[in-house]
Amino acid sequence: MGVSQTIFVSKEADSGETRVAASPDTVKRLVGLGFAVVVETGAGLSSRIVDAEFEKAGARIGSAADAAQADVVLKVRRPSEAELAGYKAGAAVLATMDPHGHEAAVEAMARAGVTAFAMEFMPRITRAQVMDVLSSQANLAGYRAVIDAAAVYDRVLPMMMTAAGTVPAAKVFIMGVGVAGLQAIATARRMGAVVTATDVRPAVKEQVQSLGAKFLAVEDEEFKAAETAGGYAKEMSKEYQAKQAALTAEHIAKQDIVITTALIPGRPAPKLVSAAMVASMKPGSVLVDLAVERGGNVEGAKAGEIVTTDNGVKIVGHLNVPGRVAASASLLYAKNLFAFLETMVDKETKTLAINRDDELVKATMLTDGGRIVHPAFAKAQG
Repeated sequence: MGVSQTIFVSKEADSGETRVAASPDTVKRLVGLGFAVVVETGAGLSSRIVDAEFEKAGARIGSAADAAQADVVLKVRRPSEAELAGYKAGAAVLATMDPHGHEAAVEAMARAGVTAFAMEFMPRITRAQVMDVLSSQANLAGYRAVIDAAAVYDRVLPMMMTAAGTVPAAKVFIMGVGVAGLQAIATARRMGAVVTATDVRPAVKEQVQSLGAKFLAVEDEEFKAAETAGGYAKEMSKEYQAKQAALTAEHIAKQDIVITTALIPGRPAPKLVSAAMVASMKPGSVLVDLAVERGGNVEGAKAGEIVTTDNGVKIVGHLNVPGRVAASASLLYAKNLFAFLETMVDKETKTLAINRDDELVKATMLTDGGRIVHPAFAKAQG
């Protein structure tokens, strides 16, 4: 057998990115598959993984220049043009690519000749659950959203009965019950809050109730028919939205903490909380907008900031919320990448052998052989 193929684990160029695309566990497994693994110096520091831990797992610690020899590059975020210039043509690059609205960046990857995989396009099917980066990261974002809300909220969350009197439990409302929403419900319940939640998908009502929260929705015929085949929410009619907004507006006015998690893939985040709703909340109330990177669910939310409104309501718009618990987020993300990469390795030759007919490859491959190949983006090229 010839020289083993190389996997390069990059230190993230984006200063706001604290996660890393490998863990000592996944490095050990990659070495076990027959690869040479090079980890860029300091790549794991923000995730509490020191270089020595990667070395102990079998990696060599290198520099950004080592990417030039790599057959596979593992990243958290898509590579910049400067990073791409250092990759060899034909290298497979696995990352969360965030391609919607960044067509020029997709074209740059095609020009660089890399085979780029967008991990967030992983289909939501049983065999790919272990590779689902959206779920692994949203789960942690949902947890962290409650912790961030509690930190900004200047009262306690659980009901406390003391000799000096009773402190009432905080009322927490979760808008959007996907993976992040469910974890936010569970976390807020563990912390003793009274939790309600809403979503346009009827199927989640039972999940909400099973976690001990109350479900809030206008339950008419349209609501009952609302779930799309992919398990994502679809947009409701204007009439339904108006009815739901009226119910929600009345409910939000009584809440202490509101956490919004609604995202529609490839689209701007739907506006769920209007300025009037924010104005109706009590001073000291908190809104956490987990969709702020996509334009936000809350009117007045600012990416990367905590805004205090005229009526004393705080709107929390932290960026990269999974990165706020980077030590946990990196371990899960690294496992997602490893699980996908393992499906593309020929166990006999111990080399990368991408099967372009595999449904996971078809769903996630953005660029290949100098062209944009993903159907959602390929039409832009001549």
